[in-house]
Amino acid sequence: MKIIISPDSFKGTLSSGEVTSVIKEAIKKVDNKIETICLPIADGGEGTLDALVKATKGKYLTASVQNPLGKRIEAKYGVLGDGKTCVIEMAQASGLTLINEEEKNPRFATTYGTGQLIQHAMDTGYRHFIIGIGGSATNDGGQGMLRALGMKFIDKDGNEILNDVYQFNALKKIDLSNFDSRISESTFMIACDVDNPLIGSNGATAVFGPQKGVEPHDINIFDQNLNHYITIIESQQNVKVRHRAGAGAAGGIGSAFMAFFPHQFKPGVDIVLEAVQFTNHLEKADFVITGEGKSDEQTLSGKAPIGVAKLAKEKGVPTILISGMIENSSILKTYFHQVESIVGNDISAEQSLNNPSYYLEQKVTDLIKRLI
Repeated sequence: MKIIISPDSFKGTLSSGEVTSVIKEAIKKVDNKIETICLPIADGGEGTLDALVKATKGKYLTASVQNPLGKRIEAKYGVLGDGKTCVIEMAQASGLTLINEEEKNPRFATTYGTGQLIQHAMDTGYRHFIIGIGGSATNDGGQGMLRALGMKFIDKDGNEILNDVYQFNALKKIDLSNFDSRISESTFMIACDVDNPLIGSNGATAVFGPQKGVEPHDINIFDQNLNHYITIIESQQNVKVRHRAGAGAAGGIGSAFMAFFPHQFKPGVDIVLEAVQFTNHLEKADFVITGEGKSDEQTLSGKAPIGVAKLAKEKGVPTILISGMIENSSILKTYFHQVESIVGNDISAEQSLNNPSYYLEQKVTDLIKRLI
């Protein structure tokens, strides 16, 4: 029997590489003769950098940047094995995992560090980029990133507005005179796993703001300020981006890439699956095991497991989904051969979060015993 192991991370507990290792060890304990192919993946958020660098035998570089709240940190980025393509995961500089729960402050959280990573890579000589834009702590419409790259945001009195989403409604014009000219000489493949617009009931703030600390009564305030911000951008740049799919990704940084960068958006999982040559490994495979921290209807909107399942289905290989928690399993069963939730029956969410490796191993062990 040949099993391909291609999970995403279990956010907040295990990286995709750690999940892969636990699944492999559990399989081998049941039957050491089962062939396993380990291909940890990601969908543009955490783990994208590692998945791409390791799959292509690339290398890592580091830069001193600001985290979402302005604290100086060392962040890493990567170069693919081709020696030309730079991989930047915005979560490394502007990610939610970089701050504590009590530190969440979406009004002031900035993407400035992501812009610093891009600038550092360009200073090092790179002009071809893959940018993973998942897992951010920010809701600033990408303004911080643009500011780091030389753009200025001016009010009616000719002063720069503050790094404060509540001040966006004071924006009068954008000064592009010092915006890094190397941007126009570069290419940017944006690895994105969501198709939300920038504003509205399905926009960046309404859907993703609460997990970053936006209070329910503040959602409209954020939306109104982002609406003014993008109105100025669209008018000055003669573009229409606010309602485009992906404009609301990562707190609206998607809209910034659309308005000011030579760009192409592509599902992050597709970029990673291509890099790890996933389709080639499906030859003579009996099963694929994938998973993530929580699976629900959003899984079907470009998340890593559905990307895996679609490619496997094309080759006639059944895919098994094992996730920490699963909602609406009936919908997911349409796309997956089997759907397995760690939480349920006698295992609580708290137990699973406190000892994720142990309960994942138990689930996989039980599954493999049923398969063989």
